[in-house]
Amino acid sequence: MSTAPTLETSRLILRPHRIQDYAACRTLWADPDVVRHIGGVPLDSQAVWFRILRYAGMWSLLGYGMWVIEARDSGAFLGEAGLLSAQRGLPELDGVPEAGWVLGPQAWGRGIATEAMQAILDWSDAHVAAASTRCIIDPDNAASIKVAEKLGFAVLTDTELAGKPTRVFDRPRATTGRATNLGAIG
Repeated sequence: MSTAPTLETSRLILRPHRIQDYAACRTLWADPDVVRHIGGVPLDSQAVWFRILRYAGMWSLLGYGMWVIEARDSGAFLGEAGLLSAQRGLPELDGVPEAGWVLGPQAWGRGIATEAMQAILDWSDAHVAAASTRCIIDPDNAASIKVAEKLGFAVLTDTELAGKPTRVFDRPRATTGRATNLGAIG
């Protein structure tokens, strides 16, 4: 698969990134409140541009990646969610897709992250050949921990990433899914 499929839920459209998303992505990643638990430092324009290019590359090379989260009713950009391989140097993430989500403040507290990630995990269970999916969350990020737990993630271990406490969560692939993208992990 060279690009993200479009997924739909009752409230959301999950679609591939487009060049036209650059401004919205810049706004998202430049917000100090958004990145407080994701590295803690707002991203500059170039870092955001490279992030969008990296998303396209993951789809092309791995068969999975990130989606834009868009409001179904208005088309508003709400954030990003998906699966990634970030080569973070954490052995717990080696060879396992990493789930990630980031939302703008307008989407907080509305169940958007859970709804988007449930659609993505359902897709992943059917299309990605991995025994489980993992995610990393700042232990102080209660909102994301709650999302992870609703999605079936359980704490695997506590570790450090770049000198900061990081909690690794694991979610076994649902047995009802049948992976068809056997080359996605490797």
